[in-house]
Amino acid sequence: MKRWQDMSWTQEMRIQIDANLMMTPALGEKEGISEEEIEKLQPVIQTIHGQIEEEKAQERLPFLTIPFDGSLTPKIKKFIQGTKPWVENFVVLGIGGSALGAKALNKALSHPHYNLLSKTMRKGFPRHFVADNVDPDGFKALLDLLEVRKTLFNVISKSGGTAETMSQFLIIRDLIKKKLGNRKEKDHLVITTDPVQGVLRKIAEEEQFKSFEIPSLLGGRFSVLSAVGLLPAAICGIDIEELQAGAREMAGRCLKPSIWENPAYWCACLSFLSYKQMKKNIRVIMPYGDALRGMGEWFCQLWAESLGKRYTVKGREVWNGQTPVTALGATDQHSQLQLYMEGPGDKVFSFIRIRNYAGLIPLPKLYPKVEELAYLGGHSLNRLIQTEMEATRLALARNGRPSLTITLPKINPFTIGQLILLWELETLVCGRLMGINPLNQPGVEEGKILTYALLGRKGFEKEGKDGESLSKDNKKYIQ
Repeated sequence: MKRWQDMSWTQEMRIQIDANLMMTPALGEKEGISEEEIEKLQPVIQTIHGQIEEEKAQERLPFLTIPFDGSLTPKIKKFIQGTKPWVENFVVLGIGGSALGAKALNKALSHPHYNLLSKTMRKGFPRHFVADNVDPDGFKALLDLLEVRKTLFNVISKSGGTAETMSQFLIIRDLIKKKLGNRKEKDHLVITTDPVQGVLRKIAEEEQFKSFEIPSLLGGRFSVLSAVGLLPAAICGIDIEELQAGAREMAGRCLKPSIWENPAYWCACLSFLSYKQMKKNIRVIMPYGDALRGMGEWFCQLWAESLGKRYTVKGREVWNGQTPVTALGATDQHSQLQLYMEGPGDKVFSFIRIRNYAGLIPLPKLYPKVEELAYLGGHSLNRLIQTEMEATRLALARNGRPSLTITLPKINPFTIGQLILLWELETLVCGRLMGINPLNQPGVEEGKILTYALLGRKGFEKEGKDGESLSKDNKKYIQ
């Protein structure tokens, strides 16, 4: 039996959400949220819950159903078995949701210096890279590190038309051909894309590349628990079955319509009220652990792209959105905390506490007579970072700064799976409380269209002329 099948272990690994320092008993009526304000949202939440249940039944919210699909994991494992003997480098070619999830999982669940370990220490799994930008210097530097004949490239694009990813694909395709010849191309490329549409799907089928599917209704920022995130995770040894089990655990906790019994609805209501009523326009995600920095970056895209909308679903102009910022405890206590303490009161904080770190590092008692050092001796780095987090959240509260704390018993695939599902569902529900569509991204699409136009893509001539008229710079304003 695997540990995630043991009910006592899963109970022990449940993540916890503490919102005391967002509520009126701690912060007072001016900065805190009252129970009455939460209760007023229950009728709306009841309606949203009904909509979600209906859409789940119709398979229109795939991020909530893919953790229950047992067919994908065996396919991924079978594919990896065929690559493990020869693949020494695995490279994701993707951007946005096609990259951030893979980066976050690798950062959270692999060794902090995974790529520097020997192959034996990596248990035979390949080094892991994510090429998520088209900076020519950065991309060239990555290619300089790779021996192509020992490298597998995973091209990830839902539409197959993402300019950045497809540019990388063209470069890599040409590189493989020049280095290894036409017959080897299929061995070194695996495609993750829409099951039926787009140029990548067409290429995969016509040229018989190995491929994985992204469900048609699954947006990139919600795709981390699909093949988009699971293949890159599994290929470096992360237990994706446990990851999915963690997501199912959180989904099970979020089945009830009551705000007080549903962690995602609870968080969504707090986020909604902090933004709309308390005017907290910035949300700071602050994990106290290096491994979770990538999770903060992944959340920033999820929150910003989902909630940053100009129009409501009824067409009213609102310019909606709470700006997400990621910080790292304790590092950013020494770079950002001064602003958070004494700057504008427009921020709400989400701390992520790790109850048990992977190892214990004691602090030696070397200077018992030196006051500045003696108090540290006998403690541990573990106790220090946990105390720093507690001191920071309490100091913020004393200054009327609200915060919520999510506690992970440990960092493992099960707890990370819970966190992913929690944040995804919170985002969906918060968007619906705001009256906007959290699943589309018209602002991103506009930028893509202008990119196509400025690069001369056929069919976008009008947009190109519009862009050129805006880019005629006045030399007077350039120094």
